[in-house]
Amino acid sequence: MKEIKLTIIAESPLAIGRKKPGSVSEAADFIAGSVIRGAIAGYLLRLSNNQPQSDDDFSQLFVDENPAIFANAYPTQNQAEVKLLPVTAVSAKAKSGFLPDNCGVFDTLIDRFCAESCGQLYDPKCPKDLENNGDGRVEPFNGFYISHGKQYQSISASKRLLTRVGINRRRATSEEQILYSLEVLNESQVVDQVHQPSQYQGSILVGDDALANRLTQFLNNHGDRFRLGGGVSRGLGRVKLQAKCVNWQSQTKQQIDKFNKKLKNRLEIWQKLYNVSTEPHTYFTINLKSDGIFRDNWRRTTVITPQMLRDFGGVADDSLTLHAAYSSYDYVSGWNAAWGLMKDIDLITTKGSVYLFGTEQIDTWYNVLEKMEAQGIGDRTSEGFGQVDICHEFHHVFRENAV
Repeated sequence: MKEIKLTIIAESPLAIGRKKPGSVSEAADFIAGSVIRGAIAGYLLRLSNNQPQSDDDFSQLFVDENPAIFANAYPTQNQAEVKLLPVTAVSAKAKSGFLPDNCGVFDTLIDRFCAESCGQLYDPKCPKDLENNGDGRVEPFNGFYISHGKQYQSISASKRLLTRVGINRRRATSEEQILYSLEVLNESQVVDQVHQPSQYQGSILVGDDALANRLTQFLNNHGDRFRLGGGVSRGLGRVKLQAKCVNWQSQTKQQIDKFNKKLKNRLEIWQKLYNVSTEPHTYFTINLKSDGIFRDNWRRTTVITPQMLRDFGGVADDSLTLHAAYSSYDYVSGWNAAWGLMKDIDLITTKGSVYLFGTEQIDTWYNVLEKMEAQGIGDRTSEGFGQVDICHEFHHVFRENAV
């Protein structure tokens, strides 16, 4: 399997619609995989005069049983690897954010699990805020970040409103009393007091190596001809794509081993403190790095259940247990350019959600979790939904080592 690493450089404002609550169209803070997928599919269709063949590259990428997976593109700087904080990350309420300018960010998943295993409540305080004579209260801290060694930095996409006048289509003149506003992602951002084009980092996973190489070459040759989002006829959505094809490699087993080493050491501290013991298990987390669309027995849900995992991997493991679930929900729709129709409104589990599982048969799950990291879980995974990380590295950041 090949991974095509995409760098998207904005050359004009991007109207990546998220919600339309009224006369103002809200923009998302990232470029959805469905938007990238639709733009590439639309351009390929125009080149083929809307007549793709059943065995051509277009069919393999978008129509076949195992199509390419277009992940979301998140804001970044200088092509650094961007990551998403889990919902279990917290920071001081008074001065939230990464060190050294703020009080630091730390994760609560492992400590909360250890406390509950010992029959205790867990109510953390921010040590840096306490040092500065604050009350130490914390609140969830989410968003995107990049890291350079032990230096962490929050990353976000800046936005602005563009106000437009409605046009009378019959007279081709401005319509009285009709104003509307588009919220757009800015085409530039300030980095070290210098204006630079806004950058977004995404990826495309392709099962066929030869097809991945051809797609990479195609994207690099035509990277300045794609338009993303709405308002294309008004000069919005101009981008430049840069693609790099690499071998997709999973480190699922190593991630699980590191997570369990951290959890075991932490649990021993809690057990000695309260003189309790628990049964040994192996644990792993599923972290949503994009919104997910899940169904359990044909019903919409926001929780990945043990039975859903057993069905996904075809594994008969009765010891698999869900120990904790931290998730929230939202709704998403969209526009299907091929059909010219609105997409159905789907209940989504928001990105950043965390699920902690335990099992006595971890060896049977390594390949399943590796497959899940590659393909995602749930519905519409080819559009970027349901992408996951196994045992996110930020869970290793404890309260006393806030970053």
